[in-house]
Amino acid sequence: MNPVLLQLGPLTVHWYGILIVTGAVIAAYICTIEAKRRGEDPDHVWNLLTLALIFGIIGARLYHVFSTPAGNFVGWAYYREHPIDIIAFWNGGFRGLGIYGAVAGGVLAFAIYCAYKRLNFPRWLDIATPGILLAQAIGRMGNFINQELYGPATNLPWAFHINPTFPCQEPAGSPMACGIPDRLNAAARQWYATNGFHPTFFYEALWNLAGFAIVMIGARKLVNWLRDGDVFCFYLIWYPVGRFWVEMFRPDAWRMGTFATAQWIAILLFTIGVVGLIVNHARPRRPQVQAEAKAEVEEKVQPASEEQS
Repeated sequence: MNPVLLQLGPLTVHWYGILIVTGAVIAAYICTIEAKRRGEDPDHVWNLLTLALIFGIIGARLYHVFSTPAGNFVGWAYYREHPIDIIAFWNGGFRGLGIYGAVAGGVLAFAIYCAYKRLNFPRWLDIATPGILLAQAIGRMGNFINQELYGPATNLPWAFHINPTFPCQEPAGSPMACGIPDRLNAAARQWYATNGFHPTFFYEALWNLAGFAIVMIGARKLVNWLRDGDVFCFYLIWYPVGRFWVEMFRPDAWRMGTFATAQWIAILLFTIGVVGLIVNHARPRRPQVQAEAKAEVEEKVQPASEEQS
């Protein structure tokens, strides 16, 4: 599958970007469902969407730019010599984006908006969590189309096979990204063209879809036990566990000592999620939305009655 969806003169539209935007819009729609269920105004979701996208993309790009992947491939070593490529979305469609940076940027956007609108920040993080997991699963399909972030060679039935007709487009591309780099010799190119590889993007997408199903069902089954912030704390536990495992299949990962940097971040987020749940349930339960405010929201989001008393 060609990574480029449409070429309009100097403007190139990539599938990766389309999938990211599609995931964000679907996530926003899921958020409106969750906001209504929790008695919150769903209009805030659409107000948040643009801000979260902007902050998320900036955070994701910065994570990629300041990374240092194994083998001195595209990362800070490259961008400090080619700073214009940091913002050159017209050349490759921002192929380099880091999900941890995207989540951090999105959370910051939520914090700013909730502070400005005086909304319950932990509750809105909970509202966003199912959509985040679903959007991440959709976004990983962009890695499949770009032929990047796959794992080591394998002969498993579900192995991923590279399309050699779409070579790497990045000047200092990793052999684990963008197909088969032109800089490899003939023997190496033949090896990449004839072997299958672990589809790590599919592994992570399936893990995220499972997490999406759990929070959508669990948040309804445990509504009387959960507190504001619990669902997001679950995300901080669930996603890092899957990411820690997937990183074991990434030979090009940015490493810090024994583990990949993403694994260290996963350990940190997992710890924060566990501690957050413990602290959240150790303190007295706070009252939920006041009845008057809830009634006002319900009146706004529910269809008006056809009959007047």
